Amino acid sequence: MQPLALWPAVERGRITGVLTDIDDTLTTEGAVTGDALEALGALARAGLHVIPITGRPVGWSEPFALQWPVDAIVAENGAVALTHDPGGALRKLYQQGDAERAANFARMQQVAARIVREVPGATLSRDSGGRETDIAIDHSEFTHLPQPAIDRVVALMRAEGMNATVSSIHVNGWYGSHDKLAGARWIVRTLLGRELDAELDRWVYVGDSTNDVKMFEHFPHSAGVANIRRFEAQLAHKPRYITRGERGAGFAEVASALLEARGLSLRA
Repeated sequence: MQPLALWPAVERGRITGVLTDIDDTLTTEGAVTGDALEALGALARAGLHVIPITGRPVGWSEPFALQWPVDAIVAENGAVALTHDPGGALRKLYQQGDAERAANFARMQQVAARIVREVPGATLSRDSGGRETDIAIDHSEFTHLPQPAIDRVVALMRAEGMNATVSSIHVNGWYGSHDKLAGARWIVRTLLGRELDAELDRWVYVGDSTNDVKMFEHFPHSAGVANIRRFEAQLAHKPRYITRGERGAGFAEVASALLEARGLSLRA
């Protein structure tokens, strides 16, 4: 991981889109601070596409999709997206059909009950009521699970045929072939009518934890906010660059670097 300052200006100047995690990347202590919100606005004013991709539930994401200057929010690790129709109303898009989602939802509740029953201290995340296509076990948001318990949760999910990934706060599990990368490809194709893989050099991904590894591997331009060092030993693929600041301040650094390459600044 190289310091963000080493990212060449000519490469930054070609970036036209930002894909970013939310928790502990845009947020600080669970809230979006002024510097991160200002960064989102400045990127939008500069004409860059901004699409957060999160493991958080679609219900939790709705107020942010309404308030933030972003093209869309892709929630539940790529399964569902929130964007706006031509009239400005919020609309919800799914990668799975109604019947498939209903069947998967019922199966996931059984797995969740098994995990809570078999892993001491395991509890569903407090945002579970807003989840439609996955389940989440809290390990660091409102409770603390030791690493062996986290590993056990992941193993149980996978034994039940689920995908499983660990974010900075939750263990997420779901049925289906989607993930953050598939969600990014899907939303770029759906909203912009373009193939993400054909223009990877024009996008940057910003993240903070192990569930961002696939994105770090895939994107030639990637940045980790400084708090990613917490997971450094667990990262099979690391971001190319790392910010000085943590969380929202780190995201603002990335935005500033992109704007600077265009002769712009965070403040209008």
